[in-house]
Amino acid sequence: MKRRIWFERRPVADLARLAPADVEVLGPTREAADSEDPYEGLEGAQAVLAGSHLYGAAQFDRAPDLLAVCRTGIGYDTVDVEAADRRGIAVCNAPEGPTVSTAEHTMALILAAAKRIVQSGNRLRNECGDYYQKHEAVELDGKTLGLVGFGRIARRTAQAGAGLGMQPAAYDPYLADDRFPSSVRRVASLEELLATGDVVSAHIPGSPENHRMFDARAFALMKPGAVFVNTARGSLVDQEALLDALDRGRLFGAGLDVTDPEPLPPDHPLLHRPNAVVTPHIASGTAEGRRRIFKIALEQVLAVLNGERPPNLVNTQTWDKVRARWEKMK
Repeated sequence: MKRRIWFERRPVADLARLAPADVEVLGPTREAADSEDPYEGLEGAQAVLAGSHLYGAAQFDRAPDLLAVCRTGIGYDTVDVEAADRRGIAVCNAPEGPTVSTAEHTMALILAAAKRIVQSGNRLRNECGDYYQKHEAVELDGKTLGLVGFGRIARRTAQAGAGLGMQPAAYDPYLADDRFPSSVRRVASLEELLATGDVVSAHIPGSPENHRMFDARAFALMKPGAVFVNTARGSLVDQEALLDALDRGRLFGAGLDVTDPEPLPPDHPLLHRPNAVVTPHIASGTAEGRRRIFKIALEQVLAVLNGERPPNLVNTQTWDKVRARWEKMK
């Protein structure tokens, strides 16, 4: 009997090429944007590879055989873990998958914002002239790269920044001292990092505690002329406060791959700021990154469907319940 994995993205053939022969890949017949039911076909699933859709009680009840949900990425804020616990569903993620691509995109946003790449290109297209005199940019060599959170992506970003001559510093109260290499200065408080970072880059998950943590107060604490970058979660940022900091010249620039909402509507003022660079949550979307993410996520759900505890299990306290359900279903 085939194991049934539901994949929310089209085309499902992308995943089918990676899946073993005894796996049936389910999924919607149309793109989510064109479908009245973005969860089409979920009913028969034993496992889900979850992208940006929300997964809660309604989706879990729709798929009574569901044993595992794995996020194709790091964050699992779109999954109701408590609802999964109650039903004996394993929640997993693929934390190693997006690391390289997202760190590279973070550096691309830092460079684009610091060098005003988009603004200068627009001047050229509009034949403004006097390009050199009008161009403004920040030299990054010797500047402090302030990282809020020091997980996989932040560590990779620190290495890339150091390669440009930047001085990495990080604030992460949840990590032990031995997780900080000698090349990265550990900062005692968020306030200190904001006050000393020439570039401040966010690398923390979205949560009720972190909601809008980058607000008017946070931007007021930052160094005048600093660059702010967010490739983590849009919910971390008060976008009105960010716009105000950009308008007043408090910040030199901003680079965002995540926003709230996603995507931003075309008339949103952040998309028309000359000192802001915004991309639509695509940092991990390289060919290599996609393959790595899908491969890791697939490995997690296949482990569950084989009755094995997956390496990246989020709700560890629920495993015995998941395993008991598997025993009955096998």
